[in-house]
Amino acid sequence: MLNMSEHSDRNIEVHKFYNGAIFAVCVLALVFQAFLHKYGRWSELIDLPLLVTIYFGFSRRNPISGMFLGGVIGIAQDALSHDNPIGMYGIAKTIVGYTASSIGGRIDTEHPVSRFGLIFVFFHFHQAILVITQRVLLNHSARFFSWQQLVDSLVTAAFGVLLFALLDRLRRSS
Repeated sequence: MLNMSEHSDRNIEVHKFYNGAIFAVCVLALVFQAFLHKYGRWSELIDLPLLVTIYFGFSRRNPISGMFLGGVIGIAQDALSHDNPIGMYGIAKTIVGYTASSIGGRIDTEHPVSRFGLIFVFFHFHQAILVITQRVLLNHSARFFSWQQLVDSLVTAAFGVLLFALLDRLRRSS
């Protein structure tokens, strides 16, 4: 007789990375995000720390580690940026990291089309968290949507698909 509980459990692959790869990728993303804006508007189209948070959340599939990684990246981005008070990106990326890790085990995150769609959705989710946090905590009026955000989300999603393919090469074979 077959045990149905054995067949109902899905084998969720949690990806392992080379030693120091996650730390190095996070530092590079933060450095590029902090210093490339001096070279033109094009670098502001892409949120590298957000992409790194999403990628490692999908790959690790552990909500606690995704939340922790998102929080650390967000606080570091707050410290390097002069646009927002400390904690704004920390709050948003903590929630994104937790959610991406939770979804990573339930949805196919390996296909480029699903990656594009998920990055697009997470970009707007991140922006909504930032706007809500600014309105509630800082009493600042902020817009939920602009055409520039739509362009930014499309560019970020397209770049994210390429970046995720490169980051896949940092995985250790099991």
